[in-house]
Amino acid sequence: MLILLIALTAATLAAPVLIRTVGRAAFGLLALVPLSGFIWVARLFAAGMFRDGGEVKAVFTWMPSTNLNLEFRLDALAGLFSLIILGIGALVLFYCWGYFNSNPRRLAKFGFELTFFATVMYGLVIADNFLLMYVFWELTSILSYMLVSYYGERASSRRAAMQALMVTTMGGLAMLVGINLLGFKAQIWKLSEIPQITDIENTPAISAAIVLIMLGALTKSAQSPWHFWLPGAMAAPTPVSAYLHSAAMVKAGIYLVARLAPDLSAVNTWHLVVLSTGGFTMLLGGWMALKQRDLKLILAYGTVSQLGFITTVIGVGSREATMAGLAITFAHSLFKAALFMIVGAIDHATGTRDIHELSGLGRKQPLLATLAVISAASMAGIPPLFGFVAKETALDAILHEELLVGMPGKITLVVLVAGSILTMAYSLYFVYGAFATKGQPWAEGQSPAVRGMHSPGPKLWLSPAVLTACTVGFGLLPAGLSAPINEYLNVRFPDVEGAELALWHGFTVPLALSGVIIFVGAIMFWQSNVVAKAQFERPALGDANAVWDTLMDTLRRWSLKLTASTQRGSLTINLAVIFTFLAVVPLAALILGDSNNIRMQVWDNVWQGLAVTVMAGLAFFAAVQRNRLSGVIMVGLTGYFMALIFVLHGAPDLALTQALVETIVMVVFMLVLRKMPTETEQRIEDNRLRAWLSIGTGVSVVTVAMTAMSARVAEPISKYMPELAYEIGHGRNTVNVLLVDLRAADTYGETLVLVVAATGIASLIFGTFRFDPESRRPTLSTTKARWLASGVETETAQNRSILVDVVTRLLFPSMMLLSAYFFFSGHNAPGGGFAGGLVAALALTLRYLAGGRSEAEEALPVHPGKVLGIGIMFETASAVAPMFFGMPPLTSSYAEFSVPLIGDVTVPSALIFDAGVYIIVVGLIMHVLASMGAYLDREEDTRKQRARDRARELQAKNEQRRKLMSRNRKARYDERRAVAASGSSISKRERRGE
Repeated sequence: MLILLIALTAATLAAPVLIRTVGRAAFGLLALVPLSGFIWVARLFAAGMFRDGGEVKAVFTWMPSTNLNLEFRLDALAGLFSLIILGIGALVLFYCWGYFNSNPRRLAKFGFELTFFATVMYGLVIADNFLLMYVFWELTSILSYMLVSYYGERASSRRAAMQALMVTTMGGLAMLVGINLLGFKAQIWKLSEIPQITDIENTPAISAAIVLIMLGALTKSAQSPWHFWLPGAMAAPTPVSAYLHSAAMVKAGIYLVARLAPDLSAVNTWHLVVLSTGGFTMLLGGWMALKQRDLKLILAYGTVSQLGFITTVIGVGSREATMAGLAITFAHSLFKAALFMIVGAIDHATGTRDIHELSGLGRKQPLLATLAVISAASMAGIPPLFGFVAKETALDAILHEELLVGMPGKITLVVLVAGSILTMAYSLYFVYGAFATKGQPWAEGQSPAVRGMHSPGPKLWLSPAVLTACTVGFGLLPAGLSAPINEYLNVRFPDVEGAELALWHGFTVPLALSGVIIFVGAIMFWQSNVVAKAQFERPALGDANAVWDTLMDTLRRWSLKLTASTQRGSLTINLAVIFTFLAVVPLAALILGDSNNIRMQVWDNVWQGLAVTVMAGLAFFAAVQRNRLSGVIMVGLTGYFMALIFVLHGAPDLALTQALVETIVMVVFMLVLRKMPTETEQRIEDNRLRAWLSIGTGVSVVTVAMTAMSARVAEPISKYMPELAYEIGHGRNTVNVLLVDLRAADTYGETLVLVVAATGIASLIFGTFRFDPESRRPTLSTTKARWLASGVETETAQNRSILVDVVTRLLFPSMMLLSAYFFFSGHNAPGGGFAGGLVAALALTLRYLAGGRSEAEEALPVHPGKVLGIGIMFETASAVAPMFFGMPPLTSSYAEFSVPLIGDVTVPSALIFDAGVYIIVVGLIMHVLASMGAYLDREEDTRKQRARDRARELQAKNEQRRKLMSRNRKARYDERRAVAASGSSISKRERRGE
């Protein structure tokens, strides 16, 4: 079971690489993984694995106090839905091979998402823990959003994807509340625990839990009034529609209803919610399908109708109804996935899905037409297909259902018959619209789209052909599905006599009803013009899509008004509101509450008081300081005095971390201040209100904090932490053991936040530009480095202080050695991965401050993003590795061995996690140096170079102008001389009398 889940996960990770390297044929390779899983599950059924209540289980204990154990269970019901998920998933992946004509970059992302969806759906049906199931549940919504938005350049795709995400996520959040109600009120946190409840009707808050959980199931299965997202999701590529929106994702809600119905149907609220919603959805979807022109929309509204049918039947909760509901679920998955893929082949070959532009397709493509007619006939309930078997079983179950005695049963039966008549009508409407020769004035009855179409290849019709063959085969021999379904029912309803699915039960009332359905549905299609007159241009009950848009617009306007009333655009006002509430509310609660037995001890010794006094003085002078650098230094000094207070309290590890963090923060401030004016602006205004607000906030926070520390009446749990750290984490540094062992999950989440924050800061500064280190290929340099690695090629490097270079050269290896010491000794002495990483980061920062960005790149020639990724990989490996040995995630172990010249050494596995923390801290600071330091340095160098280039250009222009003027002056001078010489010769001739 878990091997299959891991295999699907591996296929998911390999999908992008395979598609980019192998091409579209990679879909065929990916299809082999779910196909193998399908064969494995089918063999379990064939071997009778689930016959006597057998199941495959896997449990990993993880945070049992919060009911977050990783519990998986593959029983008969999960196996049945796994057959749908894996079997149709394999066929859809193979279909993708022929559906896509090219291999754009986003196709690799599409392959990853589609394969991941199969993985998540399989995880959903095998999850036994409610909360674990909910995680998979929400992942299906996210992946559906990503798949529907495949054509992200289209506004319709973006809108449909967002709509589907919002609706299903809203239902999922409601379901989460219902799960917690069921857990905290009834102590039910596992799906397998529900059948063990003996008095389900009197379970606390059961009705509210049912409504909330069913809200999630009904929104996921597109039940009215949340049905509108499914037709909108047809903007996705056809493989998505064939898998997610007919066979997989929408079946998640059906699975949950099938899992809960046998037990929760005893509560009156259950039938009221499920039957009314399902029945109305069946009628609404069938009626809307008759109005559509797009083949995919006809099938989409037909899917809505069929999902209402399945929900109504399977939601009854009896053995007969569950048998019928599961049969309809399989039948619907077979014929609807096949029909969607056939529509995709039509669209692929003709370029259209509009029934008004399709004529003569049946004659030109008889194979596609035959497959479509058979699948549509199964959808309509025509014998001897499996859709007929399932529908007749449902009619018989509702007709004789003891849980629906009287009017509820009769109304349900009427609704199912009416909905089935609509199904017959829109099935004929679909076949006629797609394949008929409609008699328009086209040559030989073929529309231009059909005349110019290409022939779809085997990759497009093979998958629907397999599904159609299954529809025929299970119709003629329904025992092939009846046996595995009864394996589940015999365990779930051991005291109820079972029945088999059969094609022929004799001349019965359900058979007569089937004849009425076929006859009336055919007449309804024949008189489609009359039906069209009864269909309003605007829906009689209103347009659910328009209602949703109106709701979203209303909420958007309200949120804007609320934001405008609270966020006035003034940072001063916002901070004033926050600090006012921070000063008033806690202090008021303290004054108005029970304040007996409260003592306040200001300090333990005079040194603490002296340190606090100095900190207060520094904070005051920082507030009145106009020079920004001086203010930063004073604030930093308060941090160092805080480290002194930790030392006085006997916490050297916290003092070390505080001092290192304060140093890093000051460096970051220095980098930021380079782009800001040296002095703050001088403002002449009355600051008394701000002063009193700051004083009040300080007094309130200090008073509440000291009172809280002094009011402890129970023995603190921290008293046992050193002992637990040594016994469980095998370390004497309690803080470090807590971070990387006992509370490693918290640290893992916090480091992920650090990575996201670092990436966000870099993205804000870099914008759309990349900022990668220069190539590290070895080159022959013509200059020789003095003390630092970056050499003296640049003017800045040549002007560096030799003293700074020497000090940096001497301190860097010492600091890196100290960093390694902190890292390895941190489990038993002050230090650890965080402290060691900070020291290493400070060493790299020193290299940057001494030699600039080129020196930083020489010191660590790796992109900071890759460093962060490696750190996450270390932490993830440390978390996942114990699971391969049957232990919960993040379980630690240790090894003892002797090292020559050192002695006995104990190495805990948490050291790997600590190494991840170390690497992430280094990567974070390198990201800061690269973005706030090196990138801004490069921008400054570029600006200066442009200024120099402009100065050179101006100088060149001036020089050119000077030379031109000089040439002009010389030319005029030569001209004057020539004129003068000419005049002189004329005078001489005159004197000679010539």
